[in-house]
Amino acid sequence: MGGIGEGATGQRVGVYPGTFDPITLGHLDIIRRGAKLVDKLIIGVTTNPSKNPMFTPEERMETVRREVAAQGIDNVEVVGFNALLMKFAEKQGARVIVRGLRAVADFEYEYQMAGMNQQLNSGIETVFLMADVSLQPIASKLVKEIALFGGEISQFVTPAVRNEVVERVARLGKLGEY
Repeated sequence: MGGIGEGATGQRVGVYPGTFDPITLGHLDIIRRGAKLVDKLIIGVTTNPSKNPMFTPEERMETVRREVAAQGIDNVEVVGFNALLMKFAEKQGARVIVRGLRAVADFEYEYQMAGMNQQLNSGIETVFLMADVSLQPIASKLVKEIALFGGEISQFVTPAVRNEVVERVARLGKLGEY
């Protein structure tokens, strides 16, 4: 029997799923650390209409590819998906799901999801990585909200992502002034 996360090819394959709308420094921290745990880390960029995306799936995938390459992480592949996570992971040959945790509320939700996923496929493990303490408050939803109200987001995202968000907000229009 192979090691943790070892797929049919003998490679240890993991999946890190998310909407990445936009990708934050917190996401990049989890990608960097998760990529050390497996031979190949697949970043699964998914669609979640309830999150009111600012960027299209294609824009998000391209941004994730660019940002991962800029970090010099070479064992990562970015793949879009719109399916049940466990089906996606199976198709990718993954045996590990990587999830980032920021706070207790994240843990409660992720713990429940891991339990459900275990019921769907007990051969795929979920691995939780705690976000770096300095990055724990960062959430894409909050980054978008700050930007939409004209706040500065440069401490939460890379300069290139900041510029893309600012440009998108300029097209959408700010939400308000005090």
